[in-house]
Amino acid sequence: LVLLGLVAFSECIVKIPLRRVKTMRKTLSGKNMLNNFLKEDPYRLSEISFRGSNLTIHPLRNIRDIFYVGNITIGTPPQEFQVIFDTGSSDLWVPSIDCNSTSCATHVRFRHLQSSTFRPTNKTFTIIYGSGRMKGVVAYDTVRIGDLVSTDQPFGLSMEEYGFAHKRFDGILGLNYRNLSWSKTLPIFDKLKNEGAISEPVFAFYLSKDKREGSVVMFGGVDHHYYKGELKWVPLIRAVDWSVHVDRITMKREVIACSEGCAALVDTGSSNIQGPGRLIDNIQKLIGATPRGSKYYVSCSAVNILPSIIFTINGVNYPVPARAYILKDSRGHCYTTFKEKRVRRSTESWVLGEVFLRLYFSVFDRGNDRI
Repeated sequence: LVLLGLVAFSECIVKIPLRRVKTMRKTLSGKNMLNNFLKEDPYRLSEISFRGSNLTIHPLRNIRDIFYVGNITIGTPPQEFQVIFDTGSSDLWVPSIDCNSTSCATHVRFRHLQSSTFRPTNKTFTIIYGSGRMKGVVAYDTVRIGDLVSTDQPFGLSMEEYGFAHKRFDGILGLNYRNLSWSKTLPIFDKLKNEGAISEPVFAFYLSKDKREGSVVMFGGVDHHYYKGELKWVPLIRAVDWSVHVDRITMKREVIACSEGCAALVDTGSSNIQGPGRLIDNIQKLIGATPRGSKYYVSCSAVNILPSIIFTINGVNYPVPARAYILKDSRGHCYTTFKEKRVRRSTESWVLGEVFLRLYFSVFDRGNDRI
């Protein structure tokens, strides 16, 4: 199953495999998912050729089915951090050694005095996320994503953090458009693109399911070994973020949301499928979920009988089956991954997070403003 249209990129690709951490709901061996997948599910490779295939492998880890994180380094000599590769935001930041917030104390902090290439500024900024916020200062230093190197890269050093304590990532690497940068600086993907460090202004995600290993983010092109069938391109609504137009959302051939069309942000930094509260509540009722705390729960046996929820995008149906939208918590109870989107807009909007992206290989094409 694929989301995106046919890609023909030449020259080199920088590929960063994303390794998943053992989840609370399943303890897994951590074997390479792609190798197993290719053995168990052979398929016809699409006819895409690459002249040169320079692949950089970078493990991403799954944190309790909430985030996929990978390692980057900042500074000279390099200091390593675990970050979320996030298409929902545009800024790169990590904690500063001068940050005294509880969240910072549980993460790796950047020691600027130990980097010979560090350049400070007095510019401050604040970012508000759905699950937390940070306040920081802009700085410049050398940032490495695998073999990709961005010298004098602007990034943020958090001085205050709220909502990120004990979460197993240090910072966030935004991959959204420049206009959404809270720090008003040049995002790392834009800088790499402008400097010709990548052969094509494209990156792609393959997010593994139920495997610790195997997830990949790739820069500069697309490796066709990670999908079967044909990629289907979807134009962005506007070249300002990774939002696409959704025709409708259906279940059992009946429209349950997005009846007049709606927007959906394709967001690798979100673990859920998010939508307007009244529509999410309706979906929870349709699948028989009951609220308990901050989540909605169903019987685990319902996974085998509940219908798929289908997102029709650009005329193509993308089913999300019950096995994808229902997960187990640490106590073995099953909960749904639909969540209210707490943003007030006059038009209906959704977020397609990792629940959706684990099913569909996704390519983000900045050169043509499409997914």
